[in-house]
Amino acid sequence: MTTVLYRVSGSCPVSAGRTRTVQACVYPSENPAMEMTEIENYKRQLGELRIEHRDLDQVIVRLSEDPLVDELQLKRLKKRKLMLKDMIAHLENKLIPDLNA
Repeated sequence: MTTVLYRVSGSCPVSAGRTRTVQACVYPSENPAMEMTEIENYKRQLGELRIEHRDLDQVIVRLSEDPLVDELQLKRLKKRKLMLKDMIAHLENKLIPDLNA
């Protein structure tokens, strides 16, 4: 966690000229000089998560075809698959550099 200081200016007469302190988290994707080891680590994790997601998808398809399947187990597997999808999206976002628009 880093502390960011900024000076308020503009048309607001109440806060103009005051300095405020804001706590902010700096994530690796915000760091323009992300180390290669971090990038390689993210790519490795991403590959592992994609494999697990694909395997879980195949298991869910096979289990959903079975009429005697435990519905609670199937729901848990689907929830795990969604969690993996979110983790994949999070890692992909870390690997995409922030561009100033």
